[in-house]
Amino acid sequence: MFDWNDLKYFLAVARHGSTTAAAKAAGVNQSTVQRRMVELERRIGQPLIHRHASGYQLTEFGQLLLPKAEELEQAALAIERQTRLYVSELSGIVRLTCPEPLVSRINGSQLLEQFKLAYPEVRVEFVMSDGYLDISKGEADVALRSGEPSDENLVGRKIADSIWAVYASRSYVQHHGAPNTAADIDRHAIVGFDGMLANHRAAKWFASVAPTARVGARNNSVLGVLQAVKSGLGVAPLPTTIAEMHDDLVQVLPPVEELNRGWYLLAHPDIRKTPRISAFFEFVSNHNSLVRPILMG
Repeated sequence: MFDWNDLKYFLAVARHGSTTAAAKAAGVNQSTVQRRMVELERRIGQPLIHRHASGYQLTEFGQLLLPKAEELEQAALAIERQTRLYVSELSGIVRLTCPEPLVSRINGSQLLEQFKLAYPEVRVEFVMSDGYLDISKGEADVALRSGEPSDENLVGRKIADSIWAVYASRSYVQHHGAPNTAADIDRHAIVGFDGMLANHRAAKWFASVAPTARVGARNNSVLGVLQAVKSGLGVAPLPTTIAEMHDDLVQVLPPVEELNRGWYLLAHPDIRKTPRISAFFEFVSNHNSLVRPILMG
C-alpha cells in the first residue's frame, strides 16, 4: 500500500511540470519530491512520470491516475475544512442547570478547570432556579438531574448514582434519639415534602413507612428540607451528596434503596450534537474520577 501523502507530490509535479516547481509549491526541497515520487512509483508498481527536455510529463498510467488523485485531494481538503469549522465552533457558552447544592461541589472540584484546559474557548455558565428549567424552551443548554428522565423531548446519559439516606441533626438525636429502622420513623418528627415535591418519591416513601408521624415542618425544595433538618425540626431522607457536606447532620438510617436513582446529563436533541455541547457531554462522561465524588460524595 502506498502512502497517501505521496499523492500530493504527484499532483504537484503533474501541475507544475518539474520537481523544482513542485517542491516550491509544496514547500519542501526538490530532493524530497524526487524521493517521494520514486517511492510512490515503487509501491504502485507503475511509472507515473517521464522526464523530457521540456520537463516532466505523465505516463499513460499517470494520466489515468490523475483524476482519482484529484478526487482524493478534494476529499482531504473537505475534511480539513470540516475540521477547521468544528474547531472554530468549539467556543461559546454551555449553560448548565443543576441542583443548587451541587454548584459549590462542582466549583470546588477540578472538573471545570480540567474542561477549560481541554476546551479553552468554551465556558460553562450555571443557570440556577428553584425548580426544573425547561431545556426544550432553551432556558438552559444542559441539565444535570437525579431521577429517571421523564421529559421525552430530552436525550442524555446516566453518569452516576444518586443515593438517599435518612438524616437528623446532632441536636435532634441528642434530645430525641434516632430511629433504628424505617418503621421507627413513625415515632419521630419528620420534615415533609410539600408543593412541587409533594409527589416526590421521598414524600411517597414517607407516607408508606411513617403514615402517622408528627410533621415538624414541610418544605417545597430539597434545600428547604435540608435546612429544616439542620434546625432540628425532624428527620428526613436527603441526597447523601448534599447531606454529607454538613457536619451537624447525622445519617441515622442507611441508604434507602427505593429512593436511589441515577444522575443524568440531559440536553435537547437539537443542540446535543453541536460541538460545544457534545464536547461537554463527552468530557463529563469520560472523567468519572472527577464526576463521581461530586455526585456521590
